[in-house]
Amino acid sequence: MSREFLPGQVIDYPYLWAWQHERGETEGRKLRPTCVVVAVRSTNDGLTHLALLAITTQPPQADRVAIEVSDIECRRAGLSDLKQCWIVVDEYNYDVAERSWYIEPHGEVLGRFSKAFMMKIAAAFAKARASGLRINRLD
Repeated sequence: MSREFLPGQVIDYPYLWAWQHERGETEGRKLRPTCVVVAVRSTNDGLTHLALLAITTQPPQADRVAIEVSDIECRRAGLSDLKQCWIVVDEYNYDVAERSWYIEPHGEVLGRFSKAFMMKIAAAFAKARASGLRINRLD
């Protein structure tokens, strides 16, 4: 796979929610816009390790950590057809791009969030990650 993944890119991905995973589900129910928050190419194996955050149109529940996406950031990310959306930062899907069952090798990037907005997302993700949930998609 020659595709490069960068933080802030928005891709279509069958995100598996933590509540689905806890119920024993193994597949995301639909393709949804998903934000690449971390993309690291390992020097050991040359593989691209990804942390992916779900983007949803459903307002977050009171006990969840999510960031609302502004109109301009929606346009940058290729999400201008959504009236309102949030990036959920207290759970994430972990995948390896080159071994993924879910990432198309030549799939297109919908768009990309600005650097300033990504810094806000990354800070919230880092803070929530300590108590957040990682859903491993390698199986």
